[in-house]
Amino acid sequence: MKNPVRFGFMMIVVCVFSQLVINGEQEMRCIPREREALLQFKVGIVDNYGMLSSWTTPDCCQWEGIRCSNLTSHILSLDLHGDYAEPFVRYMSGEIHKSLMELQELQYLNLSSNDFRWSPFPEFFGSLKNLKYLDLSLSYFNGEIPSQFGSLSHLKYLNLALNSMKGSIPRELGNLSQLQYLNLSYNYFYGNIPSELGNLSQLQYLDLNRNILEGSIPSQLGNLSQLQYLGLYSYTSLKGSIPSQLGNLSRLQELYLARYNALNMDDGGQWLSNLISLTHLYLESVPNPNTSHSWLQVILKLPKLRELSLVRCSLSDHSILLFKPFKFNFSTSLSVLDLSHNTFTSPMVFQWVSNITSNLVKLDLSGNLLEGSTSSHFGMLMNSLRHLDLSFNYFKARDLKSFINICTLHSLNMGGNNLTEDLPSILSNLSHGCVRHSLQELDLTNNYITGTLSDISVFSSLKTLFLDRNRLSGRIPEGVELPSTLEGLSINSNSLEGGIPKSFGDACSLFSLDMSFNSLSDELPMIISHLSGCATYSLQQLRLNRNQINGTLPDFSTFTSLKQLYLSENELNGEISMDIQFPPKLQGLFMNSNSLKGVLTDYHFANMSKLSNLDLSDNSLALAFTQNWVSPFQLVVIKLRYCKLGPTFPKWLQTQNNFVDIDISNAAISSIIPEWFWAKLPQQKVIRMNISYNNLQGRIPNVSSTYYSNSMSLESNQFEGSIPLFLRNSKILDFSKNNFSDPLSFLCGDGTIQDLYYLDLSYNQLFGQIPDCWRQFNSLVYLDLSHNNFSGKIPTSIGSLLDLQALRLRNNNLVEEIPFSLRNCTELVMLDLSQNKLSGSIPDWIGTKSELQILSLGNNQFFGSLTSEVCCLINIQVLDLSINNLSGKIPKCIKNLTSMAQPTSYGGDHSYLTKHSFFTIGSGYDLNALLTWKGSEQMFMNKGLSLLKSIDLSSNHFSEEIPEEIEKLSGLISLNLSRNNLIGKIPSNIGKLASLDSLDLSRNRLVGSIPLSLAQIYRLGVLDLSHNHLSGEIPKGTQLQSFNKSSYEDNLDLCGPPLEKLCIDGEPTQKPNVKVYKDEEYSVFSNEFFISMGIGFALSFWMVFGSILFKRSWQQSYFNFLNNLKDNVHVKIAIFARALETHILLPDSTFELVNAWARQWFLQIHLAC
Repeated sequence: MKNPVRFGFMMIVVCVFSQLVINGEQEMRCIPREREALLQFKVGIVDNYGMLSSWTTPDCCQWEGIRCSNLTSHILSLDLHGDYAEPFVRYMSGEIHKSLMELQELQYLNLSSNDFRWSPFPEFFGSLKNLKYLDLSLSYFNGEIPSQFGSLSHLKYLNLALNSMKGSIPRELGNLSQLQYLNLSYNYFYGNIPSELGNLSQLQYLDLNRNILEGSIPSQLGNLSQLQYLGLYSYTSLKGSIPSQLGNLSRLQELYLARYNALNMDDGGQWLSNLISLTHLYLESVPNPNTSHSWLQVILKLPKLRELSLVRCSLSDHSILLFKPFKFNFSTSLSVLDLSHNTFTSPMVFQWVSNITSNLVKLDLSGNLLEGSTSSHFGMLMNSLRHLDLSFNYFKARDLKSFINICTLHSLNMGGNNLTEDLPSILSNLSHGCVRHSLQELDLTNNYITGTLSDISVFSSLKTLFLDRNRLSGRIPEGVELPSTLEGLSINSNSLEGGIPKSFGDACSLFSLDMSFNSLSDELPMIISHLSGCATYSLQQLRLNRNQINGTLPDFSTFTSLKQLYLSENELNGEISMDIQFPPKLQGLFMNSNSLKGVLTDYHFANMSKLSNLDLSDNSLALAFTQNWVSPFQLVVIKLRYCKLGPTFPKWLQTQNNFVDIDISNAAISSIIPEWFWAKLPQQKVIRMNISYNNLQGRIPNVSSTYYSNSMSLESNQFEGSIPLFLRNSKILDFSKNNFSDPLSFLCGDGTIQDLYYLDLSYNQLFGQIPDCWRQFNSLVYLDLSHNNFSGKIPTSIGSLLDLQALRLRNNNLVEEIPFSLRNCTELVMLDLSQNKLSGSIPDWIGTKSELQILSLGNNQFFGSLTSEVCCLINIQVLDLSINNLSGKIPKCIKNLTSMAQPTSYGGDHSYLTKHSFFTIGSGYDLNALLTWKGSEQMFMNKGLSLLKSIDLSSNHFSEEIPEEIEKLSGLISLNLSRNNLIGKIPSNIGKLASLDSLDLSRNRLVGSIPLSLAQIYRLGVLDLSHNHLSGEIPKGTQLQSFNKSSYEDNLDLCGPPLEKLCIDGEPTQKPNVKVYKDEEYSVFSNEFFISMGIGFALSFWMVFGSILFKRSWQQSYFNFLNNLKDNVHVKIAIFARALETHILLPDSTFELVNAWARQWFLQIHLAC
């Protein structure tokens, strides 16, 4: 080396320059435009778990979830996936800002397992042309896949599973030539499977499970030669033949078909024989297996099959006999066999299974018809079996001995069988084999097991024991010991009494104890003290709800691991102490429906930073927090119904940024809702809100046009003005009992209303004509506009609501006829148009509403005869046509109202699911009706309405006889035919209406005797036969004599108790000498009489006194005449009054009134004279 000094200097310069370059790269690595895009994205995110906490430094390439290119510094990867698994829970929510469009070099994008609750799908992702990996699964996105996704030519991985996506699968996805993985499962995609998917030659994984796809399976899927996984498990019907081209998928390892499908294997399933790589096969509801078992023979020869499920394939004992000679190629590979929901009856299936394979790990025979014992050799042969599911068969306790020697068995499910013995005997039978050492999970739910919990410590490995929904009773003995390994014990829905034994507190591994739905009655402090051993530190979930536990609330702070505490629907009472605290890790606190009192303050919730679900409803509690208190928790569900939060709106809710379900109804709040609360609804994607039954006032601001909710209840407040447009995207809206006055902009705004199915605007101040813009409501099922001031005609566009089940327009001022367009509403269950001014005849098309259960047209001006088409309403339960002008006879075909001929089902109710609610949580509603019952209007709710079967034709002009066919309606609860012109006798077999509670036939022209059968209706609570022409003795029977005599009044020939008139030989002791006048005959108190009397009096007055006034000579003549007339008239009027008393049977008070009037008149004449 000639000049080492110079060389050394050069090396130093190079090193310094390199370092400067490297430092410059680090400083300039993050592209400012892309950094700004990420910061805009961050603004729209709610980051409660600090996933973006590092997004503050200058270099965005160092931020969590970001990876940049070493060459270009462009962002290549954005990975912000969440995690819902304990204890690593973290996720983001909010909305995705379109600023991410700036990341044009992005290749990897993962936003899975976050909570973008029902946010519209970000369509701009289709413009990220360099994307290779896109995972948006389990993030609650809503909307359709944009067709632009078909231009993402570099995309290899696309996962949109477990969202709320809908619409059809775009055909453009067939253009993604590089795609290897496509998962669209657990969404609401509908329509046909696009055949273009067969163009995806690189595709290895295709999962379309759990959607609502229909049509046939495209044969082009057979072109996917690289495919290893194919999932076509659909909620609705895929039809036609399974294409034989699927046999070309020689690399296919997992195949899932069926569920509600109608697929056929026309070629006997020979295509299955080519799937030599198949390891997992799931077939459900494959039809007609017993006519050709060739497809099953093919399956049994697949060499690599590890998991086989043949669910609901009508396999039977006959199938076993057919396949006994066959050799099965998978005898060493098969580890999971699911034959559930078939029709096996004989235990020989166990022997058949043991011949198929000796390496079975899991066997599912649930939902068959199995009963009886099998050979104990089965347990010895199945030396690998760990999971055995025999639930929902017909096994008895003695049959358990067949399985006690399966020494590898970890879980045994015997739920839903015919186990009727006491629990100690059943456990004793199980404990005699080696299974007592291996068993970790035992499920005996849904049986008929009696006795009480006994010592189970002999099961030395047991981790979970399920005894739910049996007939266990009595108190659990104090000496009961639990296995030291026990983690979960569930004994809900039995009849256990007393409390919890102290030994439960010594179960140091116990993390879940469920004793809900029993009859435990000890005081809560004692129960908690019995759990105060080492279980205090292990217990994470304690369910004691729906018992009879009393006492007040103890301190729970020592339960350091408790996460879920259920104390609802008990008899807890007393004041909550100011000193108690709840467990620091508590996530869910449920104390609703008790009788607790007192005030909860900041102190009670001081250490509860994990609390997310709070339900204190239906107590007498008050929440009183300091003015500027900031809660340590962020609630997701807030239920404080009937808790005192007012009178001002609770300010502490302003710091709650995560709630999606809030119920603060009946909370004594009397104020205007602050705007920050309304702003939270779209910001937090609140899906359910109930603020009803307060005194909330003012107008509701229109805060967002993209807000979507599941249920909004604002009932019984003082809101006014117009209904805000931002609530149009809700599913359930209850605005009833407010002061809203302008529905036009809400109902007739721009655009269709896709999801609203329940709308209640009753009891408001709405007026004018009902807006005629109902065609834009695509899903409306329940519409209530009753008790407003609407006028004019019923709009014809209501007939476009094809899914409408309940229409209530009661108590308005609507006029003219029922529009013919309502005929299109074929799903109607309830039609209530009563208390209007509607006219015309009852339309014939009413009879086409076969689903109609409640028809209320009372208090209108309908006329004409009752059409016989009404008799076609076979499901009708309430028929109210009262207070109209209907005439003619009651049709004999009334016997065809077959629902009224059926006995009342006490288990039924009027809860309805909407037609579009197959996948939707809470898409249902309860029906109620305002009906006249026993003389007054009453509201019948849900189950009460289901018990009512009523016909009310009162206050019309029906004539002729009551049809005898009415006796066929044996399920009738109420019958009101009063105030008509019915004649003839009461049907003799009316006693066949054995369910009648109310019968009103008053104010007709019925004659003859009261039928003896009427006394046999023992349920009769209301009876009115008054104001008829009935005669004879009232039949003797407990019921008929118990009614007030007013029930029989004005039937002059009736006698016997409860009337004072006695009978001799079934006839009155004295026949009243009375003529009963018909309407067309003269009556002294007719309208014509009073009109004539008035006119005559006026003319006489002016003739007499006018003459006296103008001619003096006449005065003397008139006064002489009057002197003579005075005595004569006095006598004649006295005779007239006595005649009225005798012949017309005026009440005494009326007779006295006539006498008094006569005396006063004579006095005036006397003075004048």
